[in-house]
Amino acid sequence: QVQLVESGGGLVQAGGSLRLSCAASGSISSINAMGWYRQAPGKQRELVAIIASDGSTNYVDSVKGRFTISRDNAKNTVYLQMNSLKPEDTAVYYCNAARHSYPYRNYWGKGTLVTVSS
Repeated sequence: QVQLVESGGGLVQAGGSLRLSCAASGSISSINAMGWYRQAPGKQRELVAIIASDGSTNYVDSVKGRFTISRDNAKNTVYLQMNSLKPEDTAVYYCNAARHSYPYRNYWGKGTLVTVSS
């Protein structure tokens, strides 16, 4: 069992910055990768950034150069640093943890709201 709790969302003006945190607890040794997804009003949930067990990262094109995903293993926490925020970044951001060996598992946090005003 893995539990994920997001924090750090809020209201920010365009061009500003926020840092999201995802604190993981439980059987985290089984996790191979973690990531951030977001869901804007009326749209499907999309992958924003992932970080794999080897430290490699990937980002959706729209956030490249602006967002950075990182982790602190000692604190069992994953972060998403968001800079140069745009109104189109407004969404509920969800933390995800994935097990890539059988039995495959996906875990989700409950989300944190980010609102970017123009």
